[in-house]
Amino acid sequence: MRENLPGGTVTPADGLNLSRMGYGAMQLAGPGVFGPPRDREQALAVLREAVDLGVRHIDTSDFYGPVVVNELIREALHPYPEDLHLVTKVGARRGADGSWIPALQPDELKAQVRDNLQHLGLDVLDVVNLRVGVAEGTGDDPLSEQFGALAELRQEGLIRHLGLSNVTLDQLTEAQAIAPVVTVQNLYNLANRQDDALVDRCAADNIAFAAFFPLGGFTPLQSDTLNDVATRLGASSQQVALAWLLQRSPTTVLIPGTSTLAHLRENLAATDLELPADAIEELDTIGG
Repeated sequence: MRENLPGGTVTPADGLNLSRMGYGAMQLAGPGVFGPPRDREQALAVLREAVDLGVRHIDTSDFYGPVVVNELIREALHPYPEDLHLVTKVGARRGADGSWIPALQPDELKAQVRDNLQHLGLDVLDVVNLRVGVAEGTGDDPLSEQFGALAELRQEGLIRHLGLSNVTLDQLTEAQAIAPVVTVQNLYNLANRQDDALVDRCAADNIAFAAFFPLGGFTPLQSDTLNDVATRLGASSQQVALAWLLQRSPTTVLIPGTSTLAHLRENLAATDLELPADAIEELDTIGG
């Protein structure tokens, strides 16, 4: 097992040692997360470089592409390093036009798990996140039936650990009554801090909180304050935003996505950036 993983580690369950700086594979698909990549060889190179640089936490899903991203991961990395953890998610499918269609019936969820297993070339999935909510936000619908279906597959040995995506505090509590939750994946970054209480709850319960769209996603973070802090520290604004998230909570994990080697290396370099207290105080005003 490699030591000194990027950003340190979070261990939300026995045998689940996640590098806090992970990699989100979504952007390896074509425009709109649909279809093949613009540059297949570079997509494969980015995956291999991420692992070579110590990333041991890759976020993916069979609905990226669809199927395309999981097949890229398999081609680039299979047979997988023993300490590499692939975290996938279920709860949606793609239309022929690239639309995102909720798919949350128990039989649909179980079929998606088996699709992920097939396309990743695995017999068991490390972590499966149940994605609920709508678009980038959360909903408040009960999730016991859906999470229970995944808990059944965990009992059958097809899934090792369970997580959630796009959820509220109440939904986390509901799921924890059914089976252990090791990850929560919600939209969270410097400018979008509506889930502060959920971040703190995850830290208290030793749950890895994966901040998706840590750099703003399809609407990149723009802030004079962020730029000023970055200039003062001799770093990029993206690196500062990532470093802020790493220092926000001891169980925060990051899954920034990119399809280029240069951007990948820039993101990973953020793990070496220690923000002083005055910089954090300034950055905290962005979301407030």
